[in-house]
Parts: sequence; C-alpha cells; structure tokens
Amino acid sequence: MINMLNGSGQTDLLLAAAQTWSIRSMARKQSGKNSGSGPAGAPARRVPMRDFSRSLPMSLLRAREAVMRQFRPSLRHHGLTEQQWRILRALAAVETIEVTELARTAFLLGPSLSRILRDLEARQLIERRVAEADQRRAVVSISADGLKLIEAVAPSSEAIYAAITRRYGARKLAELQDMLGVLERSLMGMEVAEEGSEADQ
Repeated sequence: MINMLNGSGQTDLLLAAAQTWSIRSMARKQSGKNSGSGPAGAPARRVPMRDFSRSLPMSLLRAREAVMRQFRPSLRHHGLTEQQWRILRALAAVETIEVTELARTAFLLGPSLSRILRDLEARQLIERRVAEADQRRAVVSISADGLKLIEAVAPSSEAIYAAITRRYGARKLAELQDMLGVLERSLMGMEVAEEGSEADQ
C-alpha cells in the first residue's frame, strides 16, 4: 500500500501512524499510573498523608460495618435499631444506671440517647425514674418486657456470633478483641488535638 503512494503521501501516512502510536503510548502510560490508584478508576491525587485505604478510622468502620451487617436482619425482625439494642444490652448488665453514664457506656450523644430512651419507654422496655441521691439526675433500668426481648433476640445473636467465630477463628477473634482493648486503653491517655471533631484521618 505504501509503495503505491507518492513520496508526499508516504510521508503523510508515516506521520499519521507515528502520531497515532504516540497518542496510544501516552494513554497506556497514563492508564498505568491511574490503575488501582483511586476509587472507580479515578485519577490518583497526591496528598501529604497515608493512602485512604490505610486510614485507621476507616478500617475500623469497614470492619464494624462487616460485623453489623450480620446482625441487622435479626434486630429488624424484632423491631429494634442498632442503638436501641446497644442500650438494652448495656442496661441488661446493670441494675440501674444514670443517664449520663449510660450515654458514655453506649457511646451515644445526649440528644440521641434522650430520643431513644423515650421510644424504649413508650414500648415499656425500660423504666426511668429520678435518682434518690440527686433529684436532678435520672436513672434507667431495663424492664421485665425488656429482659424478655433480650431473651428472644439472644438465640439469633449467639448463632451469628458462632458463625462469625467459625469463619474468622476463635483464637483470632479473641486476639482481635484483646488488641482493640489495648488500642483503646493506650489512646485514652493520648492528648487530643482540638482542631476539629469527628474528623477521620
């Protein structure tokens, strides 16, 4: 084909081929740089911090989501949210507890806890009264109906725990819980920066 063209035609064809090869080569190089570097193939950005996939808060959130995904269907079946179940589980371990201490135990903010307690009280799953030692404080306890609900959910919850243990390994799960406890205790005495709150790093 090239031999059938005059000199000018051959030159134009060769230049066009060279340009096409150059463009494809640059595209391949760019694709190689971007491959796997960002979500959904997005170009990577250079930022002066660790890769997002190695973010400790995000790793913990992803692990929590993987765990809670197993428990949510059972909780929904019994008409409970994750936060409501968390409060009932905390209350089942004590006779009574002050509301402020319950917020710390269940890791819930005050306004959220107040709303959830109202819902649980309306369902007669908890009992709330004024503290005898301090009339300004309220104490909460789980009711008989709340304990019955705990007993109804318990078999399903334990079955899910057993399935997770079989899949992940009993020894590894125990080690993981120990390591998380050590991590929590080691960071308790660490000075907290005041630049912002709830910011994942």
